[in-house]
Amino acid sequence: MAPCNDGVGLRRMKNQHRIRDSFPWREGNRFQLHVDGGEIFPAMLAAIGAAQRQILLEMYLVESGVLARRFIDALQAAAQRQVGVYLLFDAFGAAGLNQTDRYRLRDAGAQLVFYNPLRYGALRRSLLRDHRKVLVVDERVAFISGVGMTDAFDPGQNPLRYWHDVAVQAEGPVVGDWVRVFRQNWQRWSREPLPVSPELSSVAGIFPGQRGRAVSGRHFGSTDIQRAFIERIVSAKQRVWMMTAYFVPSHRLRWALRDAARRGVDVRLLLPGPITDHPAVRYAGRRFYFSLLRSGVQIFEYQPRFLHAKVLLCDQWVSLGSCNLDRWNLRWNLEGNQEIDDAPFAAHARSLFETGYQLSEECLRETWSLRPWYRRGQEWFWGRVDRFLDRLGAWLRRRG
Repeated sequence: MAPCNDGVGLRRMKNQHRIRDSFPWREGNRFQLHVDGGEIFPAMLAAIGAAQRQILLEMYLVESGVLARRFIDALQAAAQRQVGVYLLFDAFGAAGLNQTDRYRLRDAGAQLVFYNPLRYGALRRSLLRDHRKVLVVDERVAFISGVGMTDAFDPGQNPLRYWHDVAVQAEGPVVGDWVRVFRQNWQRWSREPLPVSPELSSVAGIFPGQRGRAVSGRHFGSTDIQRAFIERIVSAKQRVWMMTAYFVPSHRLRWALRDAARRGVDVRLLLPGPITDHPAVRYAGRRFYFSLLRSGVQIFEYQPRFLHAKVLLCDQWVSLGSCNLDRWNLRWNLEGNQEIDDAPFAAHARSLFETGYQLSEECLRETWSLRPWYRRGQEWFWGRVDRFLDRLGAWLRRRG
């Protein structure tokens, strides 16, 4: 596909994602929560190994290494047994995938496509990224997560510091919606059409009881994921618990969290501690702590490893996937979350949070003002940088 000029390309990419921005709630699904790479990757690889017709994989972070080789071996084997393998990797996030691994995939017959290749002199267009992490196998099972195909998430390769993340395995009618999300993006970036399966329309609610909705980024600069979460915060009766890797919230989200806490709702944030891949983002977000603490929001910082998971829990409603709900994500990234309205699944999510709280240090209002002056200085400095980047991003978007 010939590259388009910056302004036209930006408009086309924005308009593309207005076509299908949300899906209805669907009954009759089955959802399973997987925690950390020790559970997530074996389940994904088992699904790939059992594939009979088609594998769709949309991924942001992909780097050559031991974990990537395991996936490439499995995808290679699937392609060799005549399974259609369609891979859509973000061009920036997959920059660490070396040429040898790319050739292995293509030589095996996999269709490998890169989302929005970087172009010199096209800053606005290059900032638009595909941050989704979605695997769909045979249009029957889907995995929606925040993980990357990199050794950082693999306990086998990084036993002491593997990144903490989660995935949901979905079966039932919501899987068809994730196929549609993938297809829409694939059609924009690939010369090879994605075959239409006659079986897609036959996917029905065969599992009792679990209600879910697929939510992808509506279009760049807005998202149904944040809108749904804020609506749930406003109507929450018991709890609003949020786990995210990068906490630089919008004004609307901060207001909603404070308002819920003032109403007596149990509002808690589980955020990264000192172990993080972007310390500057952590400092920029910490400048919001005091106003939240003063309103009754509880804040916990996870200590053992980098907390990379993105999970939102309001009463018995859960949303998890790729979206951090930070301002950068909402302005520049395509995201994908699975929403689930189900009491038993929410109970599993509560257990995940409760374990996280036990491994965290709580930030208390009474002692927050006693933190060292240099910490305050870091928060002030990176807060100023964040505000500058936010204004710059808004200006760049207006120019598009």
